[in-house]
Amino acid sequence: MNALLRLLDDKDVLLADGATATNLFAMGLAQDTPAELWCVDHPHQVLALHQQFVDAGSDIILTNSFSANRFRFALHGIDKRVTELARAAAELAREVADRAGRTVVVAGSIGPTGETIVPIGNCSQAQVEEAFEEQAVALKQGGADVAWIETMYSEQELAAAIAAVQHAGLPYVATMTFDANGRTMMGLTPEQAVINVKKHRTRPLAFGANCGMGPAQLIDSIINIKRGVNEHDVIIAKGNAGLPKMSIDLHVHYEATASVMADYACIARDVGARIIGGCCGTSAPHIQAMAQALQTRPHGDAMDYATIERLLGPMTVVAEQRPKRRRRR
Repeated sequence: MNALLRLLDDKDVLLADGATATNLFAMGLAQDTPAELWCVDHPHQVLALHQQFVDAGSDIILTNSFSANRFRFALHGIDKRVTELARAAAELAREVADRAGRTVVVAGSIGPTGETIVPIGNCSQAQVEEAFEEQAVALKQGGADVAWIETMYSEQELAAAIAAVQHAGLPYVATMTFDANGRTMMGLTPEQAVINVKKHRTRPLAFGANCGMGPAQLIDSIINIKRGVNEHDVIIAKGNAGLPKMSIDLHVHYEATASVMADYACIARDVGARIIGGCCGTSAPHIQAMAQALQTRPHGDAMDYATIERLLGPMTVVAEQRPKRRRRR
């Protein structure tokens, strides 16, 4: 049985990790440098970040390979290094997972290509699928347990990624990102997204939402995803640590405290998520607070929107898209 499925059998809730690029920036990664280059140029920094998350309680760590596809790498003149860097990313995460003393899942991060597919764009479905397969094969070679397709906004691109990981022989999970209006950039609602992904020949081990406009808006996405699932489906919540802010010294920081992210983790669990983590701005202290909260706070009923916003901040979803029936705590 796949390591992720074994953990899901053993635990009610799994804790994923936090941000990769945000934390590598804090370690010195230049803003215009692909984070994946650090897998070979500064591997000890990448190892240290994975270790921080494992020490904080993460059951799942994502590889430093989000942009490791030929389209994104071509912008930096490194499109011939996809296999090298994606495999190195998986090997580093595998090294940390294997010495954890417990089961830690290595999830091969696969983000969008940045291209649009015909008829809207100029790339064919086959070209995008080929790029994702190159990445997925390398992640599998490096020791990834599962492909983690994330931050998708196009149903076509998600389909290409799913076909690619199937050809590579990796089980997969998938997350899409939804905006302040409760839709992907291409207009897909969370409920539609989960219904569509379940139509693929090989269904995901889990599906959910990541990134977005902050923890409150991410919770709204999860509530709406739940409308399209059945009792056996596994939902993923991996939200940003608030919204980014620019400090006077021109450094970007995210506004959500560890306490807010701990509240978010428990609310996500109570509305139905079984895999919970953080995205942009989420550091190891955030994850540690989330782990402690999930371990010590009892399960509760789903909160109403007013309570969620009081704890996590503005929902930023248009009022008419909110469920009309709300359970109160």
